[in-house]
Amino acid sequence: MPVSEAVRQEVRDQVAYLTLDRPEALNALTPAMRDRLVDLLAQASASPDVRAVVLTGTGRGFCAGADLRGGAGSGERLPGDVARVLRLGAQRLICAVLDCEKPVLAAVNGTAAGLGAHLAFACDLVLAAESARFIEVFVRRGLVPDAAGAYLLPRLIGPQRAKELMFFGDAVPAPQAYRLGLVNRVVPDEDLPGTVRAWAARLAAGPTRALALAKQLVNASLDTDRAAALTAESWAQEINMTTADAGEGLRAFAERRDARFRGR
Repeated sequence: MPVSEAVRQEVRDQVAYLTLDRPEALNALTPAMRDRLVDLLAQASASPDVRAVVLTGTGRGFCAGADLRGGAGSGERLPGDVARVLRLGAQRLICAVLDCEKPVLAAVNGTAAGLGAHLAFACDLVLAAESARFIEVFVRRGLVPDAAGAYLLPRLIGPQRAKELMFFGDAVPAPQAYRLGLVNRVVPDEDLPGTVRAWAARLAAGPTRALALAKQLVNASLDTDRAAALTAESWAQEINMTTADAGEGLRAFAERRDARFRGR
C-alpha cells in the first residue's frame, strides 16, 4: 500500500485530519508511515491555513504500535543500533506531536497500544470512544517502554500509576483511562466523529499563536522550576501581545462582543 494511502491527510475548515488507514493491521505504524506523520505534522505546524490537527485511525484500532513484522527482534545488531532507531523513529514522532505549533487532538477510535498509546498521550487533547482501550504492551514482549512512555505517563498520572500500567501491561478501557486522567472525554462510539469535529472547530476558531505559546508553556513547565516557568510565561505574553488576535481579543472585550480570531 502506498504510504499516502496508509496515512491520509485532509484539510477542512482549517483543520488537518490525519488518518491512519491500515485497519487490517490495527493501524500499526511502518517506518514509512511514521515518517509521513512526522512530515505532515511539520507541515501543519508551519501552515497558516491549518489551525488545528486531528489524529485518528480507521477500523477497530487507533494504532497498535510499531509494525514489528519486519523482524525487528531478529538479526545481528551493532552497538547503538537500537538507540539510533528509537531516536530517529518513535521518539522523533512523539516530539513532532509535542512540538507542533497547532493544537493536536487525538480521536481514539479503538485499541491504542505501545507506540500507539504514547502517540495519543502526546496529543494536547484526547477524545476516546467507549470501545477504545490503551495498553502498555511492552512488558508482554519483554521490552522496556519506549516512544517516550516513561516521560509522558508519570506527567499525566504520577509515577506509581505509571509503573502499574507498565509493569502489568493490562488493557485499560476508555472509562478507566478517563478516571486515571489519560483522556479528556469518553463518548459513545457513534458520537466520536461529531464530537471531534466540534472540538476541532473550536480549536481552529481560537487565537492560534496564543494556543501555541500556551502549549509550549505547559509542556515546558513540567521540566523546569517556578522561576524559569514564570519568566517563560511573561515573555510568552510579551510575544503574544504583538499578534493580531491579541489585539482583536482586547477590542472585542472593550466593545462587549465575541472575538473573531484569524490565527494571526
